[in-house]
Amino acid sequence: MKNILLIFSSVHGQTRKITEQLAQQLRSLGNTVVVADIKAPPALDEFDKIIIGASIRHGKHNPLVFEFIERHQALLSQKVNGFFSVSLVARKPQKNTPETNPYMQAFLAKTSWQPQLLQVFGGNLNYQGYNAMDRNIIRFIMWITKGPTDPMTKVEYTDWQKVQEFGQLIHQA
Repeated sequence: MKNILLIFSSVHGQTRKITEQLAQQLRSLGNTVVVADIKAPPALDEFDKIIIGASIRHGKHNPLVFEFIERHQALLSQKVNGFFSVSLVARKPQKNTPETNPYMQAFLAKTSWQPQLLQVFGGNLNYQGYNAMDRNIIRFIMWITKGPTDPMTKVEYTDWQKVQEFGQLIHQA
């Protein structure tokens, strides 16, 4: 049994949903799991494993993610650690791995931290859940990337089997 911290940065809730699913799975495997928002993380010393999940908003991860990593990088490197990114671009088969996802590659280029476990997941597209500005920006991005632009679209691109496989990797690490 390990003590695991899952930290998330979520804008519209999908990264939190994925984090909660991972927590449920890891608990069912006998681990103690704490889920925390990156805005209010607990003390890190007591955890054996620390996994960070972050969503993409307007092409970027939340700056708080980089601040957290910079502040705690020495401690992170002493523990089993990992990072997952959630984005709509990961809905595409050619961009749904850590090696092929441009946001994951940008993340890795921007930080000196090299997480042991990496994964990317497709997000959730829900135009009705966005404010007018976000809805228009996301529709424009979807138009450019040949995704759905109907303002009534609501589709979850998260591959839950892939989430479960990542949970198993965290458990075994």
